Parts: sequence; C-alpha cells; structure tokens
Amino acid sequence: MRDGIEQAGWETHRPKLTYPFEQGPKIGEAIDVGPGVKWLRMPLGGALAWINVWAIAEQTSDGQPGWAIVDTGLGGIDSRNAWRAALKGPLEGRPVTRVFVTHMHPDHIGMAGYLTRKFDARLWITRLEFVTCRSLAADTGREAPADAVAFFKAAGWDEEALESYRAKFGGFGRGLYALPDSFHRMNDDDEIRIGDHAWRVVVGSGHSPEHGSLWCPDLKLMISGDQVLPKISSNVSVFPTEPDGDPLTDWLTSLKRIKGKVPDDVLVLPAHNDPFHGLHARLDHLVSGHEKALVRLKQLVAEPKRVVDVFGVLFRRQIDENLLGLATGESLAHLNCLIARGEAVRERDASGVDWYRALA
Repeated sequence: MRDGIEQAGWETHRPKLTYPFEQGPKIGEAIDVGPGVKWLRMPLGGALAWINVWAIAEQTSDGQPGWAIVDTGLGGIDSRNAWRAALKGPLEGRPVTRVFVTHMHPDHIGMAGYLTRKFDARLWITRLEFVTCRSLAADTGREAPADAVAFFKAAGWDEEALESYRAKFGGFGRGLYALPDSFHRMNDDDEIRIGDHAWRVVVGSGHSPEHGSLWCPDLKLMISGDQVLPKISSNVSVFPTEPDGDPLTDWLTSLKRIKGKVPDDVLVLPAHNDPFHGLHARLDHLVSGHEKALVRLKQLVAEPKRVVDVFGVLFRRQIDENLLGLATGESLAHLNCLIARGEAVRERDASGVDWYRALA
C-alpha cells in the first residue's frame, strides 16, 4: 500500500504551496535540487507513473566520488533499466556508496537489493521497516490465512470480494528485488554525515511502522518519503495482522511532532508529486483533514454501521474492487481512532460482522 484515497472535503481550503521547479526529470535524467543533491525518477506505471528518488554526492571508502541513494523504486526490469540509464548518464558512472530507504513499501525498497549487491553497498533503514518488510515478503505465494479472511468478512465484504482477496494474497514480494540480508539501523534523531553535510533522521509512523525521513539543516532540505506529500494523502490503514491497531493516532502525532522539529523554510523532497515549500501548512492541512473526517464519521455511526457502509463520508471517489482493500483499511483506521478516543464502540454480530456505533 502506498497512497491513500483523497478524502471527502479535502478539495476546499488547500494550502498554497509553492513549487520551485517547472517540471521534473524524465526517466534517466536528473535535476539538481541543492548542492550535491540530485532528483531522479523511477517508473511505477498506473496513476502515479513514477516515484522520486534522490542521489547525494559523497566519497567512497577510498576517497573516490560516489553517490548515496535515497529510495530505490519498485523492483523489476523497468526500474533496473532506469537505474542503468541514470548511473551511466547524470550519475556519471560513479558507484553507489550507501542505499538509504525511508520505509518498506515496494516502490521505495524494491530495488535496494539490486543496488546494494551491485555496488557492495550497505542498506540504511530503521529496524521496524526492515523486519516488517522481510515478514511481508515471506508471505509471497502463501494462501490467505483464515485470520485475514475473517478480518475482511468482519468489515462487511461479500463472498465475491473475499474470493478475490484469496486469489491476490501474497503478492507483496513480487515488487521486490531480493532483499539485502543485512542493514545499518537508523534511529530517530540520528545525525548522519552524507557527503559534505549532516542529515538528521526524523521518524514518523502510521503510514508505515517506523518511517525515516532525512532532514539537512545546512541545505534546508527534507527528503520526506511518504510522510509528507503535497497533493495526495498517504495511506493510513489497519491491517489483518493488527486488527485493533490505531495507526491514525500514530500518524497525527507524527505530523504534529514533525512540525515542531523541522522548520518551515525547508524545501520538501517528497516521494510523489514535486518538491515544494510550505511544510507547516501542508502538515496542518493533513491533520485538519483527518480530524474533520472523524467528525463526519462519528455523526454517521450514530446508527450502527459496518466498515463498508462508511466509505461515502470518508472518500470522494467511488470505491470499486481495486480500491476496496485500501478503503477498508483507512476506514478502520478512523473507526479504531474513534474507539481509542472513547467516542465509539464495536460490536460483532452472530455472523461475524462488526458494527460500529458512536457513544454520546
């Protein structure tokens, strides 16, 4: 899961962000976004088309010029070819020194194994992201577990949707080049020297377990991964592995913490869309959008509702088969947040379906 479904009501009062670049790089090209920092793109296909990745100039262990890479693109031949073109072209044939990954979603970590093995480079990532990625990759080819089927049945899925889920289960690892077998752990507030400048690790959660953004005070740059995106909302979901989880509270807490830690004058380098100024305005907008959604949701569940009954107050677009899993996970994140705040309860009926009801 990468990005969420834009929520109902978010189309008004958008913050006025500024975008200093008229257009982004084409595949195999690069744009300088700061001294020694290049912006590249890797192909994704689908609605998003590409993901932004970043190259930071630094030296190899023997003093030769090289590049630290931040995020890697989706595993597969298209990304491999794009990396080959970038390495021969704008990266001038220099080796990769280290591979930093913000989080474990396949469009970010998918080619980490390729780059680390090709250049004998170390993967740098937070521990929870690495361990979670290995766990999900291990599900590749497995049958859907009974717990997961029961989870979606409880959300109100019909048998046709459940059958489709069973057929598609275990596909996470197909977006990954074989993962590295070891990593260097990043921790929140770590200061890491990359090239000529110190970068600080800023950890957030909710979209993923321990998302590590990188902020350079000297350059006034923040590589935000999926933690802060300018035009689309990041997916914040409850999954079958932790059905009672409250990732939305984690997400909101993280956004507020980033606002208090990272100054507003940074140029934000996001994983999707274009680099922008206006970090604090965007953070405020993301928080307020979710809070408004929680208000609408509580009003709706004054009468008991299933998860599949609440999509209309949370999302602008029609939820079809392709979006059903995303919508279910995000809706549960909001419902579980209401429960955690003491504003709603969940009650299971005799057929194993959950009903959510607001408390006065």
